[in-house]
Amino acid sequence: MFITAQCPECKDETEHEVVSESRDLLVRCTACGNHQRIPKEKEPQVLLVKAIVSREGTSKNCGIELAEDDECNVEDHLVAECGDDAFGVEVTAIECGEKRVKRAKANKITTLWTRAIENVVVKVSIHDGWKTIPLYMECDGEQPFVVNEVYTASGKRFRVSHIKLRDGPLMRKEGWKTVAHRIKRMYGTRV
Repeated sequence: MFITAQCPECKDETEHEVVSESRDLLVRCTACGNHQRIPKEKEPQVLLVKAIVSREGTSKNCGIELAEDDECNVEDHLVAECGDDAFGVEVTAIECGEKRVKRAKANKITTLWTRAIENVVVKVSIHDGWKTIPLYMECDGEQPFVVNEVYTASGKRFRVSHIKLRDGPLMRKEGWKTVAHRIKRMYGTRV
């Protein structure tokens, strides 16, 4: 194994061959042959942070592995482990003791509140004359949806007229697109 380190003989950073590993590394400079001991880099400790994973009306206690010096932010995409299952999740809130914050170091976090984004259920309202038909589409969280495109849900074809996003805006312009896990509700007309 080779590493780059400061050589006291060459007075420069050079490639060094690792001769042995114990508490420290014994390395030999490949340029001049000088041997020296350098401290091993400390591996960051991995923490299992408590995570509440919400998935369409139900919640599960899970865990997310983070290095102790990692910083976590609201809207980060992480992987939660729930027993033998693993889910792609989006962080919706971070709890540090009694407070909710937008970002924090992993070692300060008591609970991450998340929602599953791998497989999601998209709510759809289809207007058909005088009535509105509510439907639910289960799909991959990264599946794209485009305003003015035609899709099929529960055997009903519809053209998307607008999309309401979870973080607020309403998408109405033809050609605007987003992915399923960002959608709060899609509206369309029956085709």
